[in-house]
Amino acid sequence: MGIVSEFKEFLAEYKVMGLAVAFIIGGAITALVQSLVNNVIMPIVGAVLPNGAWQTATLAIGPVLIGWGAFLSALLNFVIIAFVVFLIAKFVLNEEKVTKK
Repeated sequence: MGIVSEFKEFLAEYKVMGLAVAFIIGGAITALVQSLVNNVIMPIVGAVLPNGAWQTATLAIGPVLIGWGAFLSALLNFVIIAFVVFLIAKFVLNEEKVTKK
């Protein structure tokens, strides 16, 4: 068996092309969600902050400075992306209940 045929078998066996497409779409969804959070959701949060600067919002506890604004943005990104993955597993894969396989 030649190396080229082994490589083709590897690609087919492990569904590498499907994985590559999923990876690319995942990157696009991540960029879309980050834009949603940073440009739509967080400015609304910034409107309730005294100076409106959510990116630099911090909490000082003694000498420790906690940057909670950037953390909140990352947390919202994670929650939205996790929810999108859940919806894909639920509706696109036609699962009754999302279970571990």
